[in-house]
Amino acid sequence: MILVTGGTGLVGSHLLYKLVSENKQVRAIYRRPHTINRVKHVFSYYNENHKALYDNIEWIKADLNDIPALEKAFKGITYVYHCAAFVSFEPNKYYQLRNVNIEGTANIVNLSISHHIKKLCYVSSVAAIGREANPNQLITEQTEWNPEEDNSVYAITKYGAEMELWRGTQEGVPAVIVNPGIILGPGFWKGGSSGNLFRLIHKGLKYYTTGTSGYVDVWDVCDIMFKLMQSDISNERFIVISENLSFEEFQQKTARALHVKPANKEANWLILEMGWRLDWILCKLFGKRRKLSKQLAKTVRTKTIYDNSKIKNALQMEFNAIDYSIDKVSEFYLKDTKQN
Repeated sequence: MILVTGGTGLVGSHLLYKLVSENKQVRAIYRRPHTINRVKHVFSYYNENHKALYDNIEWIKADLNDIPALEKAFKGITYVYHCAAFVSFEPNKYYQLRNVNIEGTANIVNLSISHHIKKLCYVSSVAAIGREANPNQLITEQTEWNPEEDNSVYAITKYGAEMELWRGTQEGVPAVIVNPGIILGPGFWKGGSSGNLFRLIHKGLKYYTTGTSGYVDVWDVCDIMFKLMQSDISNERFIVISENLSFEEFQQKTARALHVKPANKEANWLILEMGWRLDWILCKLFGKRRKLSKQLAKTVRTKTIYDNSKIKNALQMEFNAIDYSIDKVSEFYLKDTKQN
């Protein structure tokens, strides 16, 4: 039987559909009952018989730091997809991020060791990969992480989680790590998911930034995870991105797909520097949630380009074109918006 953590998240919910469609026996972890409805909604995108497919999932309530509940979840499990994570770039959420992303992953690794799991797949992030001094140089899986850089709290904890995975491989658990870029997918239009970008662009963003990052859709991510777990590949990490795009290009493409006007003003260096400082003041004086950290302000104006050749060669595959992915996600967004 397969265990999926983070089953009610973007990757987890689409992965669950992939697994049950492949007639796999699946158990999934959830924390809050109402979040399961998101999975049902994702299933409804794909199949008229989605209710019958959904009913094949065995659900267990468990927190990543609740060892007794996790012990119950691991009974009879042979393969684990660890998709659960806390996504935030707010500096004051550092200890919460550590608790979920590092300590929670350590628990999954420890239980995988004690239960003799055959293979473990971890969903990390390109944020856990190092940066190149030359912005025109491709970042690969071998690019070294520099702990002295001003890394975001999210990146620090995802890197720490990967260290737990590598520890697990040394203690007998074969594992693969996927490092996706910005994951595009439907069903989650608020919060830290990329779906929120579609919602904001649809509402009308005024500013764009010129930084660059890697993008991939959730269908490619899930397909790659499934194929890696079916393969003989182990103890490897893979950058999973389809294309490198500037944030300006992404906004333009998404606005076009959503039939709205794109942002027409650049958030330049001065605006971003003033922005994160004002954001910090509002947090300190009025307790407002951080929306723009110093590290995020730097990221959105920085050019980072990723090399996806390792995973393409390993699985002999090609990614979906990002234009196709944006159009597909936008179609689901507009459909959901109309229904609501």
